[in-house]
Amino acid sequence: MTTIAVLGAGKIGEALLAGLLQAGRSVQELLFTERHPERAAELTARYGVAGVEVDEAAKRADVLVVAVKPQDIDPVLAELAPVVDSASLVVSLCAGLPTALYERRLPAGVPVVRVMPNTPMVVGEAMSAVSPGTHATPEHVALVTDLLSAVGQVIEVPESQQDAVTALSGSGPAYFFYLVEAMIDAGILLGLPRAVAEKLIVQSAVGAAKMLAEGTEHPVILREAVTSPAGTTINAIRELEKHGVRAALLDAIEAARDRSVELGKAHEEE
Repeated sequence: MTTIAVLGAGKIGEALLAGLLQAGRSVQELLFTERHPERAAELTARYGVAGVEVDEAAKRADVLVVAVKPQDIDPVLAELAPVVDSASLVVSLCAGLPTALYERRLPAGVPVVRVMPNTPMVVGEAMSAVSPGTHATPEHVALVTDLLSAVGQVIEVPESQQDAVTALSGSGPAYFFYLVEAMIDAGILLGLPRAVAEKLIVQSAVGAAKMLAEGTEHPVILREAVTSPAGTTINAIRELEKHGVRAALLDAIEAARDRSVELGKAHEEE
């Protein structure tokens, strides 16, 4: 039996716990850590999983999933360093933090796998990208892939691509939410009740995503299929191009990538 401890039970941490339970893991295989006692009690009541301290999690678990915010990583690593060894597998879900950081702060030989998930994990539709560190084996990557498959899809990428992944899919849901928010506002501007506009846009987004996920046609082909000559859609597309929406998206995702790089550099040793 592989024991898994989730260090940090925020939205992503809780979603992973819930997904693993739904996939058939028993409560005896799972642990979590949480700084706030009331939150820990709430999660234990909801899922039956034990909340423990970081040092106990490290002693009892085979896999330690670090799901804290990047700025909170230093105290977690300080607590882990005295109690982990090469038999432990550390899985980092922290945006921007390289495997080299863990390898410097933890005992020699500890295997680390870096993961960039995203928030659709809460509905079992995450997109997670995994990258092995220096001491992680293909078996470690396979184990992490199996765990994360309980809450969505998984791909393996070189760690050099992780900052780009963070900007694209890690932050990606926020871009879609932003677009949907703007389209709902447009519906209200055109005279539709908010509830009607929201229903129209959300279901359109669901349907469009399903066409992309289940079909084989390129997004350009799908867009052109909606774009009739001299019709409503081409007039809308003209306005989007006029206002530089495509260029703005490119710049936004590049800025997110740059911030991911900064987060990693903030933890580089002098």
